[in-house]
Amino acid sequence: MNKEKIFVALGTNIGNKQENLQKALLLMDEKGIKVVKSSSWYITEPYGFIDQDVFLNGVVEVAFPGEARQLLELLLNIEEVMMRKRKIHWGPRIIDLDIILFGQQTIKELDLTVPHLDMHNRDFVLRPLVEIAPETFHPIFKKTIQQLFDEIQST
Repeated sequence: MNKEKIFVALGTNIGNKQENLQKALLLMDEKGIKVVKSSSWYITEPYGFIDQDVFLNGVVEVAFPGEARQLLELLLNIEEVMMRKRKIHWGPRIIDLDIILFGQQTIKELDLTVPHLDMHNRDFVLRPLVEIAPETFHPIFKKTIQQLFDEIQST
């Protein structure tokens, strides 16, 4: 099993949000993505495209035996199985699964950026992440998740 601390953000704002998140977690487990810790679920306002329903968001720490690329492929497959439609950037979605951190790795590829590019600006990512991993370091900013969260709270 990979020893890296890996974090995945989950979000949904279509249909039964609680059921969507539970189904995503079940599918993750079936694909060998084991949840180690889970944050609370947070009701959050839309980001970017605001003319849509509120979201239910959270973050999980997972154990995964493979590399970040393999994890991304499995998460995209789960989104596909759950019938996610990509029509509007930051638009409504039945499920959204994003790799937030994959240990202290930094990856910049066409369709995979780790740590998540804008996580340090997003309350709906940092709030649940600080709940389960406040002392985890951001590999680029060299600050803890708690420090990043405190910064956006003071602006």
